[in-house]
Amino acid sequence: MRTTMPTTITAAAIAALIAVILSPTHTVAAAPPTSGGCGPGELCLWEKKQFKGARHTYELANIDIESCIALPEGGSAQALANRTGRPVTTYQSAKCAETGEFNTYPGSGTWAPESPYRVRAFKVWES
Repeated sequence: MRTTMPTTITAAAIAALIAVILSPTHTVAAAPPTSGGCGPGELCLWEKKQFKGARHTYELANIDIESCIALPEGGSAQALANRTGRPVTTYQSAKCAETGEFNTYPGSGTWAPESPYRVRAFKVWES
């Protein structure tokens, strides 16, 4: 016996889905930058949105796992790529304080063209 489910999708539902996908806050799934790429095993942080400005690159082999790593004094980042293979938490605070903003990005090749805050430090976590 075959059972069928109704498959009616309204134009409003499709428009709502497209709006979510195209919303400015839906940035983690964005395509990687065309220049200034970030290599496998690296965490790259750009000074400006959309992967522009000075880039700080940290290689997984040289990072202390689960330690707070501050960007150079006075430095901050507004875009990032996590290609370490491990989760990375970025912090608004240069001391990784959780009293400010913070987010964790998966290590499976996450490209975030615009952080919701200025990143001043990060931690790389054990998988």
